[in-house]
Amino acid sequence: MNDRKNHHDGLKNHKAALKEWLGDWPLAAELDWYLRQRGKPVDARFSLEKLDEHLPEWKETAAAHLRNQKNRPSSACKILIFATLHYWIEHTALLGTALAGLGHEVTLAFTPYANWQTPLNRFDARKQNAYARSILTKAAPLLNIVSFMTNHNKIELPASLLQEILETSRRDTQYTLQMEDIDPGSEIYLLRVERNKEAAAAAFQWMQTYRPDVVIIPNGTILEFGAVRLAAQYLGIQVVTYEFGEQRQRIWLAQDREVMRQETDDLWQARKETPLSEDQWKQVQSLFQARQRASLWENFSRRWQGVASEGGEKVRSTLGLDGRPIVLMATNVFGDSLTLGRQVFSESMGEWMERSLRYFAGRQDVQFVMRIHPGELLAQGPSAAVLVNRVLPDLPENIHIVAPDAQINTYDIVEIADVGLVYTTTVGMEMAMSGIPVVVVGNTHYRRKGFTLDPESWESYFATLDKVLENPAGFRLSEEQVRCAWNYAYRFFFEYPHPFPWHLLKMWEDLKEWPLERVLKSEGQQVFAKTFGYLAGEKVSWE
Repeated sequence: MNDRKNHHDGLKNHKAALKEWLGDWPLAAELDWYLRQRGKPVDARFSLEKLDEHLPEWKETAAAHLRNQKNRPSSACKILIFATLHYWIEHTALLGTALAGLGHEVTLAFTPYANWQTPLNRFDARKQNAYARSILTKAAPLLNIVSFMTNHNKIELPASLLQEILETSRRDTQYTLQMEDIDPGSEIYLLRVERNKEAAAAAFQWMQTYRPDVVIIPNGTILEFGAVRLAAQYLGIQVVTYEFGEQRQRIWLAQDREVMRQETDDLWQARKETPLSEDQWKQVQSLFQARQRASLWENFSRRWQGVASEGGEKVRSTLGLDGRPIVLMATNVFGDSLTLGRQVFSESMGEWMERSLRYFAGRQDVQFVMRIHPGELLAQGPSAAVLVNRVLPDLPENIHIVAPDAQINTYDIVEIADVGLVYTTTVGMEMAMSGIPVVVVGNTHYRRKGFTLDPESWESYFATLDKVLENPAGFRLSEEQVRCAWNYAYRFFFEYPHPFPWHLLKMWEDLKEWPLERVLKSEGQQVFAKTFGYLAGEKVSWE
């Protein structure tokens, strides 16, 4: 039995070594794919079969629309779009085809990886590259197709850019492992450095030569998306990053910024003095009630709670809380892309949680409730409960931990809380909407908008806690501050996301309602023209 296993392992190792050897042979991988798998995916996790089916039709639709436009629009520009992973390649191919149909000169660049955390020998990577290219080139010459994997010219990245690539790779590792403390010698970190350097070098070289007017990148913060954004940024080329939230037919986008930072300063500056209309009040109140009740709402495709509300007094009884002031800490999931790099004064979210636990362990005059994010149920990294057990093996009676799978609605705890503590979670904004004083320690979009307490140092943080806990009622938000929070919430949920026809997660369904032809015609342009213009680099206007 052992001999058979050793023989099998030997063959497997021999095959792997052969692939490594053939990986740099010109055309070896491409010929192998062409002769043995032509037209088929090499890996089921990197299948572009749907794109293969629809891309020729999209190309013809966009080309016909372009022919009907006698002249290219004056705003037409040279656009580079970059993607990796099969679902983003599908989405950017559709986006690129639409932009080409609107008159822009579009190049679609890609890397052919099925995932970001598993090594792939160069032989199989080149086969996947050949497969992806064979499908994407069906959009030529409408789209120019470029692989950022096949660039063999080794270039020396500028030192400052390389340093930023290493930092992006560290965040990739945190994101992948869903933990903040990572080993820079780990396989996943070294893989992320290799992939990010490869993409950045290829993008750097291509952009130096062809100088696009604007580069469009999904996400733009992690993985090769972040690496290519950094290369474009270094070269002084305008970058537009985009992502999707819970809403259908809405897109987040940012110009020369990371969209995942959700920077709303320009929007808020333009809107903060404008009171909400009666209809706007009803709209945001209806959404907030749906979030509290754990129900779906209009075009939002996500429930924010898994448990329906039972009321504050019920949860008070369930947790055994008494009449002392209640401090609610609502956590984020470790490694969430909305938390990485958001430190204001702490080294990490974990350090903030740790020092806060020690502080409240010595405050028997208040009750501390940590609501661990329900999203941890879908995460693979360590739970916040592990941190709690390490810091406080024996919980003081005034500290209560609500597990991610607890049958408790977070908003029921909000109902009875006197003070809120948050890193970046949206629950902090919603607590302020309920009049609760909220201390925000992470660099989140609603920080410093006029309705939160925003310490800038550890000294300021603990001084703020001391002051608020001395008289929580005295720090309840004024009516004006509560209105400010509601106004901001409306702007964030309903104005910050721009109209856009195709959500990443529902793209093929959305295409049934908004086929490319309908989007390109006047009906679609009345709804989406501004967004496509912003994606192509026109300055976003909130006026």
